[in-house]
Amino acid sequence: MPLDLANVEPSNSAIIVVDVQNDFVSGSLAVRDAEQVISPINALLKLPFAVKIATQDYHPANHISFARNHEGKKEFDQIVIFPPAELVVGRTLEDERSLEGLEQVLWPVHCVQDTFGVAFVDGLEHEGLEVVRKGCDVGIECYSAFEDPWGLTNTGLKDKLRNKEISNVFVVGIAGDYCVKSTALDAKKYGFRTFVIRDAVRSVSDNGIEWIEMDKAGVEIIDTAEELLTSRVLSQ
Repeated sequence: MPLDLANVEPSNSAIIVVDVQNDFVSGSLAVRDAEQVISPINALLKLPFAVKIATQDYHPANHISFARNHEGKKEFDQIVIFPPAELVVGRTLEDERSLEGLEQVLWPVHCVQDTFGVAFVDGLEHEGLEVVRKGCDVGIECYSAFEDPWGLTNTGLKDKLRNKEISNVFVVGIAGDYCVKSTALDAKKYGFRTFVIRDAVRSVSDNGIEWIEMDKAGVEIIDTAEELLTSRVLSQ
């Protein structure tokens, strides 16, 4: 399908670089071939997007998603987690989202605050990017760059983009089937026209279900960064 960039301009577009961090590239939770996203992402960052965001998984050492914090559990086991009561108390009455338990994969320890693993990987040209951190609360997993699934913790990204009058969001990074997908789905949910650039993403699984899910939700898939790099719209 030809690339449709109708109504896309540098002044109303943002790029979100998701979790290109040491632990996801070469560390405790490395995604296969993740280093291959660095070059296309750097090229995309040279385009004149009005807003350029880089996200970081930024967990406390006792985070609920770490297998070592659950006695008798192994890495990649699954449990059900529930919203922390202290955060539920502060929820606004207007928020009607379900607070039911959610399945949680138990991960190796990764992206712990103030460690080498949490840092952006060498070679990523992240200087000057606005940093959004997620997963900072002990009791909540947060794959999306916008908020957790219960809406109890908010990174402020939605308001940041709206305040800058952003209409279009381009998402790249790691991992396609977790944080990239969740970020793209939330961007679409909040009314942004949302694109994900396939060759600037790497996933944990090879099954490709994330691409089907995003497509069904109305997220637009661009196969290669080169398509965007050679478009006249964003190379102005």
